[in-house]
Amino acid sequence: MRKKTYLRLAEYQTEQSEKHLNEVRSIHKEMRGYKHDFHNHLQTLRGQLEAGEVGRALAYIDRLDNQLMHVDTLLKTGNVSLDAILSAKIAQAKEEQIAVSVKANVPDLLTISDLELSIIVGNLLDNAIEACRAVMGERFIRIFISMKGNMLYFSMLNTAGYKRKKTGSLFATHKGGVHGFGLRRAEAILEEHGGWVKYNSEEGAFTSEFLVPAKNV
Repeated sequence: MRKKTYLRLAEYQTEQSEKHLNEVRSIHKEMRGYKHDFHNHLQTLRGQLEAGEVGRALAYIDRLDNQLMHVDTLLKTGNVSLDAILSAKIAQAKEEQIAVSVKANVPDLLTISDLELSIIVGNLLDNAIEACRAVMGERFIRIFISMKGNMLYFSMLNTAGYKRKKTGSLFATHKGGVHGFGLRRAEAILEEHGGWVKYNSEEGAFTSEFLVPAKNV
């Protein structure tokens, strides 16, 4: 690959990762706004109820409930950067009617950088969402993340179509170019940190997992 092409694609990955982090900052800001307004909402409701205006109070509650339905719940893994990328991708998956479940408990401070973590997890989730798009009926993504000693362990199972053929260390995807490069970037980052990534394709399902040193011993 030419150096110019490599740099262009690396810049693309960086821009995508920064976009994900900005998305979660926006969610944080919106939720802080609701927390700030909570006291005022309670005071308004108290005043309406004390005045006997029950119907007005109920209508006020309905409006608040409708607003809260449009606020994405921020995922709490223990790691802000991981919250960022997972929240952004989960929101995208839900828009496409893909059910997502996450079990994660991760320290906030890791030796792997925020940007690297975003690239790795973001690309794996992009791949899972792409696979789900090709499936009719039930579609899901199940994620498990935890620490094993000083190692960060990630496992993901998602619905997929037919069993995919392997090309080198990766499986073929419907997208080429930048998308395939993104997965290779994720693999390269893990290798640089002394970790590994594995994939397995079966009829109707696809699994991805990685293990990488992420804390100082």
